[in-house]
Amino acid sequence: MSFSIAGKTAIVTGAANGVGLAIGRHFVKMGANVVFADMDEKGLCHELADEAGKDENVRKFAGDLRKKLTIRNLLSATVDAFERVDILVNASRQVITTDPLDPDDNSVEELLQQNTLTAMRMSQAVARRMIKQAGDNPSGSIGSIVNISSIAACRAHPDLLAYSVSTAALEQMTRSMAVALAANGIRVNAVAFGSVMSASLKGSLKDQDETREAILENTPLHRIASPGEVSDAVQYLASDASNFVTGQIITVDGGRTLIDPAAVSAH
Repeated sequence: MSFSIAGKTAIVTGAANGVGLAIGRHFVKMGANVVFADMDEKGLCHELADEAGKDENVRKFAGDLRKKLTIRNLLSATVDAFERVDILVNASRQVITTDPLDPDDNSVEELLQQNTLTAMRMSQAVARRMIKQAGDNPSGSIGSIVNISSIAACRAHPDLLAYSVSTAALEQMTRSMAVALAANGIRVNAVAFGSVMSASLKGSLKDQDETREAILENTPLHRIASPGEVSDAVQYLASDASNFVTGQIITVDGGRTLIDPAAVSAH
């Protein structure tokens, strides 16, 4: 089977920065048609100023995907531009802190809406389009959905309660949607990552040697991943090379979830 995604059409959400932007750019480099979607219109225009001007296979779409009408508009814009959609990457996510003892803290509801329900609504809309364009005689895999999760789904931190809950829910949604859509030839998987050297992490680690060392100490491969290493995993799940893979969570974390942080600190 081929790892190629050339000629396929992908929607990548959360694509104005970070991992979503890296995935979108990687897909373009691999020859895919890509719609970069994000609510940050200014960020999209800034990051895609060069690509949108010279690449016919690049489009940008700005809007709040928590709204169903925006999702419909995004899908229409994608079909108008490229006539079909083969891949959906749900990379739109938000991280906020939680006060576990504050009954007025609504971070869990907010992140379930942003990180889980938006991905589910996007998946439903795109899956319907994939089924429609396959017609009456679908053959094999007719589309791939990849959700971007985090190792926070299986690692507990009191300040990140809402983020952990929303990513854990996203991973269970991935499994459930995989079973629900399997009969239609649509595969649903996820990539969960640990620390990735995005622009935001670079900024937060500046002059923070202790934080950097803590990450490295708790990562068996003793380094921080590049955004491209997440993109490669997403490409695998989007390509025909993974035609018999569905409902799986691929973890890209350098082995970080395999060790006990307490054991590391004890040494």
